Amino acid sequence: MLAFGVRTAVVAVALWVAVLLVPGIALGGGTTATGVVTLIVVALIFGLINAVVKPIVKIVGCAFYILTLGLISLVVNALLFLLTGWIAGQLGLPFTVDGFWAAFWGAIVVGLVSFVLHVAIPDRVDRR
Repeated sequence: MLAFGVRTAVVAVALWVAVLLVPGIALGGGTTATGVVTLIVVALIFGLINAVVKPIVKIVGCAFYILTLGLISLVVNALLFLLTGWIAGQLGLPFTVDGFWAAFWGAIVVGLVSFVLHVAIPDRVDRR
């Protein structure tokens, strides 16, 4: 359970960095507490989409991954990030992603920041 909480917090921080760096990704809401709760809920949505939809897309689009040497994954990640913003909007959360390019750069920022934070903060005890 602790590992799940750490992973969610890491993705929430990565989403916050994307909001700060990428024009077109916005976090509404008035108070800091509202923003933090929104980021945590959006991180949960993002994790759920990556756990459910992404494997299906990879299986269906396996030939495109091979044909483009994996570069299609950048487009897939952008579309999944755009889907996350759309679902957040449907749920009434003040998190918006304005278009493909904002989603593209946002997905790259979230991926890089998540990678760095997961290296710095391991989510489970390494028992070697």
